[in-house]
Amino acid sequence: MKVKLKNVFVVYFLVSVTGLMYALLQLGQPCDCSQHLKAASDLIHAKEKRLSQLQREVKRLQGLEKVLGPIEETPVVIYVVTPTYARLVQKAELVRLSQTLMHVKNLHWIVVEDSPSRTQLVSELLAQSKLPFTHLHAETPKEHQRKETDPNWLKPRGVEQRNLALQWLRQHRKLTDAGVVYFADDDNTYSLRLFDEIRSTKRVSVWPVGLVGGLRFERPLVEKGKVAGFYTAWKPNRPFPVDMAGFAVALSLLLANPQARFDLLAERGYLETSLLQSLVSMEELEPKADNCTKVLVWHTRTEKPKMKQEELLQKQGLGSDPRIEV
Repeated sequence: MKVKLKNVFVVYFLVSVTGLMYALLQLGQPCDCSQHLKAASDLIHAKEKRLSQLQREVKRLQGLEKVLGPIEETPVVIYVVTPTYARLVQKAELVRLSQTLMHVKNLHWIVVEDSPSRTQLVSELLAQSKLPFTHLHAETPKEHQRKETDPNWLKPRGVEQRNLALQWLRQHRKLTDAGVVYFADDDNTYSLRLFDEIRSTKRVSVWPVGLVGGLRFERPLVEKGKVAGFYTAWKPNRPFPVDMAGFAVALSLLLANPQARFDLLAERGYLETSLLQSLVSMEELEPKADNCTKVLVWHTRTEKPKMKQEELLQKQGLGSDPRIEV
């Protein structure tokens, strides 16, 4: 196409020069057009030289593509928010999650400790992971802390910590930044395919979660590509009966709604709703995982270790070495 345009330009130029010469001759004035013709020749030569340079550059880039493979666009950043708290299995669960996240491209891990300060255990684990990370801490108010003997459902964990992560994102990211936010607790199991599904989120995406709610799985029900309801046994009439592990939110949507946050006082089962209801309607949800027919994340809470023998030995002054981190 560039060669054809060059030819058209040359013909146009020569016709113009010829017309000028004819006009001058008609007026009876002498005309020496040698300078014009030389300028035209020089211009044509310069364009041919530039065209040759461009052709060589195209061949060079084609050769690089064969060696390096096709150049891919940088994927949007997935911001994984993980609240965590001190317990015997904390390190084990964070190690498991970190080694899953190591396989995910363009990911930023935001870990928020339920603690008055950042602990050495979590700081060292994050540094060793080599992942891009942000390490925050926020202590849950005493009146909202769950006791060791309390059942899991009595009081929600991680509320203040997730809200602090949202605050950090609003302070350090812009509306124009491409990203997706996912709330990944440290006691779940995640398929790598889940993160591929998450990355294409436009507003709020949803999918099934396995081993939750007393069921094999809970999931959104999809009709004609749209979420029409939810398969769940407990309080199915909730506006958004989804698990924390079952949705992701576009960063731009969170930044555009600065008041959106988790409600520490939300009724049991309504914590996810307290955030989502200010961001999206059910009809706007984006079903992932083959129209919500594939389970890619599981609630595999680690069994609480039984420490009877350890406690018995401690009473005898023979407990395990406290300097060895577990």
